[in-house]
Amino acid sequence: MAKLLGIDIGTSGCKVILIDETGKVLKQASAEYPLSSPQPLWSEQNPEDWWTGVEKCLAEIGEPNPDAIGIAGQMHGAVFLDENDAVIRPAILWNDQRTAEECAEIDATVGKARMRDITFNPPLTGFQLPKLVWLRNHELSKYSQVRSLLLPKDYIRFRLTGEKVTEVSDASGTSMLDVTTRDWSKEILAALEIDATILPRVVESDEVTGHTKAVAGLSAGIPVVGGGGDQAAAAVGTGAVSPGIISVSLGTSGVVFTSVEKPIYDATDATHTFCHANRGWHRMGVMLSCGGAVRWLRDTLFADSPFDDVTAMASNVPVGSGGLTFAPYLAGERTPQNDPYLRGAWVGLTLAAGRAEMARAVFEGVTFGLMDGYRALVGEGAGEAEVRITGGGAKSPFWAQMIADVFQANCASLETDEGPAFGAAILAGVGVGIWPNVSVACAATVRSRAVTVPSGLDYSESYGRFSEISAPLQKWCTRYRS
Repeated sequence: MAKLLGIDIGTSGCKVILIDETGKVLKQASAEYPLSSPQPLWSEQNPEDWWTGVEKCLAEIGEPNPDAIGIAGQMHGAVFLDENDAVIRPAILWNDQRTAEECAEIDATVGKARMRDITFNPPLTGFQLPKLVWLRNHELSKYSQVRSLLLPKDYIRFRLTGEKVTEVSDASGTSMLDVTTRDWSKEILAALEIDATILPRVVESDEVTGHTKAVAGLSAGIPVVGGGGDQAAAAVGTGAVSPGIISVSLGTSGVVFTSVEKPIYDATDATHTFCHANRGWHRMGVMLSCGGAVRWLRDTLFADSPFDDVTAMASNVPVGSGGLTFAPYLAGERTPQNDPYLRGAWVGLTLAAGRAEMARAVFEGVTFGLMDGYRALVGEGAGEAEVRITGGGAKSPFWAQMIADVFQANCASLETDEGPAFGAAILAGVGVGIWPNVSVACAATVRSRAVTVPSGLDYSESYGRFSEISAPLQKWCTRYRS
């Protein structure tokens, strides 16, 4: 039976899993690495830390000859390489917010309408192209050294194979891909005077991109398949490869995701339309602080207590958190505000509010933020969709129940919930012909473990309070930028 390796380059750490062709996880390993914020709004990592983490995980897995490897990873990050393929500066990550002026510059240079016609999205602070323009504007000596520009997972691909290749789902989040033709936009590159030779070759997510060198304990010659940006790969891992299935990812960021049959431009700029890993397209709403907000809560107020202790305390507080509302905008926000300067807040604090009420408010606020994305995708017909929850937060029955109640939809958790690494392994299997396409692969490997149904708790008043906070908070944050 085939053995398939999936690698996920996450924000807080990497994960490697080995599965068989039934979807059973045979082995898994993970490694953490640091995140740097040298200035407010900045978020950076050292690409060498990713590689060290992958080496550690592969050694722990101990499988030198998998049949194929798929790679997933955090999207949008910029890895700058010089003529010797050395890293020029720390990678600028997806949640970095320094490029608001560059986004405006891109819109002004290319044309606001043309950017959306080509990429189906506005240029956002987290995307890769604004980072490249920022480097030219602020670190010209480093910009002049750039000979290659890679996304995080594709840097690991390069270290494994020596090939500089990306795939369509991750490339969609660069602001340089023509989402209809599924290739780099010559028009955007020419308008911004970007040298196209610095960009990697673009392939479909299930294509073989090269073969391993004898590195990191792997034998030479193993096929390495395109894989996907973390959200597209995670959606493959949940089976969200057909319209009508909604994937809700509870990771550092929070993502509501659905497959679509053709690219759809959101005129409000609230949601993203990207190429999907199934050779189609997908739409998604993204909130920047989901599990990240919960982790911040734990680290700040609960002295690194286990998450189960935090959720147990929050679960003892009734719906509405005693009138306390949390705005989860700790790192700016995408869906639906698209505002890098938006900030978080507790509204309604009183002397009666303790850690339990504050914890409950954080879980409610994050869930309401997901609901904003959910409604942006499916509107008032949300209850008709099939929802599958994934990511670290999906392991919490308390949180799963809250999502089911707020969304008013049945929420399935999965038998195998290893997120993007699982999806990358499935794509690896498609790439070497174990399955003929992604849909067949998902049918063979993705199974529900349990379904959480709405309990009847009414969150409408609490969600209404939450919805009223955003506009005045956004106005205040715009005035007092930090």
